[in-house]
This record gives sequence, structure tokens and C-alpha cells, in this order.
Amino acid sequence: MRIDTYFTLPEIDPAVLSESTVVVIDVVRATTCIVEALANGAGGIYPTESTEEAVRLAQSLGREDTLLVGERKGVKVEGFDLGNSPAEFTAEAVGGKKLVMSTTNGTRALSAASEASRLLVGAFTNLGAVAGASADDDAIVIVCAGRDGDFAIEDALCAGHLICRIADDAASPLELNDAARAAVVLAKSRKPSRAFFKATEAGQAISDIGLASDLDVCGDVDRHDIVPVMNDNTITLLGDWRPLAEL
Repeated sequence: MRIDTYFTLPEIDPAVLSESTVVVIDVVRATTCIVEALANGAGGIYPTESTEEAVRLAQSLGREDTLLVGERKGVKVEGFDLGNSPAEFTAEAVGGKKLVMSTTNGTRALSAASEASRLLVGAFTNLGAVAGASADDDAIVIVCAGRDGDFAIEDALCAGHLICRIADDAASPLELNDAARAAVVLAKSRKPSRAFFKATEAGQAISDIGLASDLDVCGDVDRHDIVPVMNDNTITLLGDWRPLAEL
């Protein structure tokens, strides 16, 4: 098994995506919110890169059962129903709803990885489930969303812990690129915690807007035993994919 990790989106080699299972990670906070939303009954999530595209898609899906969710610079987009705090994605708020999502980094990463043979959404909150779902694959690419095009250490930490989980069940030694090796070294020395996240640029930014409590959820390892998968720009639970017209 080969695992390649990319710490920023510009590093991605598109040629490897179509032959690989790709795991997109944006710990603080988009992929954590996606996991939380689906665990609490959301019917499907539709990532978009721009807020304008999100508004158009939500209107076409029908606003009676569609929520606009997302942020810019951590703050809920004006006119949207929910922001990007995992605490907002309760069963009462999202159960049975379609969610159109646009975030600063996470939804851009999903778009960048959309040519994957199979695209999974990963976070600390579903770490074991994603490791189990990809443990038998020959080629895995881990895409870290990063922060504004730059390296984000919390995403690298999650990538490293994911690789370690996969390695525990692998039948043979893993072949890793240099970024994957670096992520493993980081994971062997650090665990996710509020203190770790709060020291990161992303953690500092959301703490500054009064959302430091989000970091506790972001680091809640194996909170959910689910695997979100994206097909045709629609994120649902693995094994539960249906065409857009049926959702």
C-alpha cells in the first residue's frame, strides 16, 4: 500500500487522484462539521467554492428543506442559516435537511480532490472509521486543506494519526512519501487536544471570535463511527449514496 500526503492544495498531483482513494481533512473545522452533520441525520451535503454558487444551488434544491451553511474567516456568512461550528449541526437543526456548504478552506479542498477514484471525508472525530474503510486500498492520498493555501499543523497531525491507524492493520509495510513520513513523526509525538489546537493559527483565529469550545469537538477522537463519501459533488454516508434527484 502506498500513502501520499499533501499538506497544501497547490502540491496536489492530479494524476494520482483518479487511481487513489483520497481522504480530505480540514480539522478546524469543515470536515469535522461534515462528520457531525451526517452523524446527526443530514440527508446530504453539497460543497461549493463560492457563496454565490452556494446560494444558487440552495435555491435550485428548494429552500424549504435546504440549509445554507458555511463561513468566511471563521464567521457565518451573512444570510446563511448556519456557520461552521460543529455545535450548530445538531439533529434538531440538520436532521433530514440538505446542506449546501461553502467554507474558506475545506470546500475548496473537496473541489480540488474531486477527480479521486473514491473521495472520503476525514477528521479526528471519525478517524477509526476512515482508517477501516481505506485499509484494503492499494493507493491512498491524504489531502490537507491547510489554511489560506498554507500549511496547517492540525491537518498534518490528523493525517499522521490516520496513517498510524492504517499501518496497525496493514498486512505489509507502507510506502510513504516524505510528507506522509513527516506527518507520522508528528503524530507519534503529539495527540489532539484543545491546548494543541489553540496554539495553531486556525485555533487562535476561532478563539478570537469566541468559538474556542469548537476545539474540544475537533479533537474528540472516534466520536462517530461513520464515513462520509463524495460522489457527483454530493456527500453522504458510505453505502448510502443516491443520485441528487432522489435526495
